[in-house]
Amino acid sequence: MKEFELKYGCNPNQKPAKIFMHDNTDLPIEILNGRPGFINFLDAFNSWQLVKELKEALGMPAVASFKHVSPTSAAVGLKLSDSLKKACFVDDIEGLDDSPLACAYARARGTDRMCSFGDWVALSDVCDVTTALMIKREVSDGVIAPGYEPEALEILKSKRKGGYNIVKIDPDFVPDEIEHKQVYGITFEQGRNNFKIDRELLENIVTENKELPESAVRDLIISLITLKYTQSNSVCFAYDGQAIGVGAGQQSRIHCTRLAGGKADTWFLRQHAKVLNLPFKDTLGRPDRDNVIDGYINKNEEDVCAEGNWQKYFTAQPEPLTDEEIKEYLSTIDGVALGSDAFFPFSDNIERAKKSGVKYIAEPGGSIRDDLVIECADKYGMAMSFTGMRLFHH
Repeated sequence: MKEFELKYGCNPNQKPAKIFMHDNTDLPIEILNGRPGFINFLDAFNSWQLVKELKEALGMPAVASFKHVSPTSAAVGLKLSDSLKKACFVDDIEGLDDSPLACAYARARGTDRMCSFGDWVALSDVCDVTTALMIKREVSDGVIAPGYEPEALEILKSKRKGGYNIVKIDPDFVPDEIEHKQVYGITFEQGRNNFKIDRELLENIVTENKELPESAVRDLIISLITLKYTQSNSVCFAYDGQAIGVGAGQQSRIHCTRLAGGKADTWFLRQHAKVLNLPFKDTLGRPDRDNVIDGYINKNEEDVCAEGNWQKYFTAQPEPLTDEEIKEYLSTIDGVALGSDAFFPFSDNIERAKKSGVKYIAEPGGSIRDDLVIECADKYGMAMSFTGMRLFHH
C-alpha cells in the first residue's frame, strides 16, 4: 500500500488528508480492520515507537495507552498483585498471569482510566487472546501491534460493531534518519531522536545517596522512554514496572510535576481498601465506575457519597475517604521513580515529588540552580542521576 486516504485531518474541515511515504515506497503497515483517522495514526506511530523501545531496553513485553499524542501510561509485563488486579478491573480475567503482554496491558490501561477512555493501544508483541479479550471490553479507538493471533484478531474485529481500528506494523521497519514536518507552509528538517535510553544513562548520580536498585533502574528507564514520546514539557512518575503519572504539555515544570504527582496519588489511592470495597451497583458501566472513583478520591464536581447522589451508583451509602486518611495512606508510599524531560529549575519540584513517595530521580541537569535541587534531594535521602540529555518531543 503506497498511501492511505483519510476521512479528514486533525479536524473535519481539514481536507484532503492522507498518509504516504515520501520516497514512494510501501507503507510499513497493514490496516486489518476499520478506518483509522489522522490523530489515530499520530497516536499509533508514536505509541509503537515507545513500546518498541521499552521492549528493546528491558527485554519484556510492553504496552502503551495513548490519547491525543501523549501516553496516559506505559508498562511492562510484570504480574499484578491481587489488589492491583482489582483496582484495574481485571481480577476476573482468567489466565492473566500466564500472559506477560496481557499483564502489561492491564497495567497500562488501568493506570489512568479517566484519560485512557477512548485511547489508542500499542502492543510490542503479537496480540494474544487474553489481551484481545481485555481490549474488547474497554472504550478504545484502535490498536497497533506487529501481529495478531487468528482468534485474537476475530475478537478485536467484533469490537465497535465491526469498526474497531486494527493496524499491523512491520517490526523491522527503520525510518529515515532525517525527518520533516510542516508548520504554516514552512518545512522543518531534523535528525530523528535515536538517543538510546538504558542503564548507562543513569550512572552519573549526583546525590549523596548513590544506591539505585534494579527495580529503580527499570522504573527510571520506563519513565524516560515514556517522556521521549510525551508532548513537552513533561514529567513522569513510575513504579512497579509502569508509568503511574504523566504530566504532559505544561508550560511550567512545576505544573507538570503537580499534574503527574496528582495522577500518581490517584493511582495509589485506587488501591486503598475503601476504594476497593466501594459497593457499586452491578448495572453501573465501567466508564461510570471510573468517573465515580475519581470523584470519590479527588472530591470533584459531585459529592458521590452525598444523599441523593450515592443512590445512583452504590447499593449502600459509602463512608467518604477523608483528607486525613488520604494523607496517612500516601505517607506510606516510597520507592517511586521520577523522570523529567528537561532540568528542574527549582527545588519545588523535589518537594512536590516527595509528597508522592519519590525516592529516585533522573533529569538532564544543567540548571543554574542544580546545587539547590541536589541539596533538596539530599534532604530527603533521594538518589538522583543527571542524564545530560534533554528529551523534548513536539
